[in-house]
Amino acid sequence: MDIATVIGLVLAFGAILGSILVGGDIVAFIDVPSVIVVVFGVIGSTFIKWPMEVVKTVAGVGMKAFFFTPSDPKETIDEIGNLAETARRESVFALEKQPIDDPFMKKAMTLAADNRPPEVIASILQLEIDAMEERHKVGVEVFGGMAEDGPAFGMIGTLIGLVIMLGNLSDQAAIGPAMAVALLTTFYGAVIANALCNPIKNKLGFRSKAETTKMSIVIAGTLGIVAGENPRLIKEKLNSFLPPAQREVDDAGGEE
Repeated sequence: MDIATVIGLVLAFGAILGSILVGGDIVAFIDVPSVIVVVFGVIGSTFIKWPMEVVKTVAGVGMKAFFFTPSDPKETIDEIGNLAETARRESVFALEKQPIDDPFMKKAMTLAADNRPPEVIASILQLEIDAMEERHKVGVEVFGGMAEDGPAFGMIGTLIGLVIMLGNLSDQAAIGPAMAVALLTTFYGAVIANALCNPIKNKLGFRSKAETTKMSIVIAGTLGIVAGENPRLIKEKLNSFLPPAQREVDDAGGEE
């Protein structure tokens, strides 16, 4: 589970609820018609924008912001270093028999063991990255669209409330409560956009970039193995993908 996402949601909704409870009555912020306009409006707009096969995956994609096990690029580099040692000690053909859990790395090592040309290996693996990025881009765009639609439908609900209120100006006592209810739809839309959809969109984008970095490490390492480079040199090159603070340092004080 992504603890940062959970902490963020608790803090965001806690701040909203806390300010409501301190400043007034929470019942005053509950209005069923406003919820219907915003929630079902956003859902309906999402169905219009995207085909059914995309809409059906929204819940699963959104859960990746909560339940996701990020890969450690240092572990990936270490595993590639071990595979490079195997290829150097035995042969590149031995890579196909090595137990590898990651499907992308397994495919890369299989291509290397098949003695494919480096440019062919890079091309095939890059196609995998491009396809993955396109899939992830759709999920990010869906939540980005929902973040835009929330305030929009909030404004629509507010306009509906104002029209109803202006049609009953003869009842002066009802104007204040009616105005408050009209503004609630804007409130709901802002909450959906800024406390839920936009943060999830950003988290999904970050996860996608991290996955792309890991796959790029695998490609660079595989090409180094195919070229017959020293395992130590391969790890030194792959360390370039890491932030300086995370790079390994050898006994002589240089980067490993």
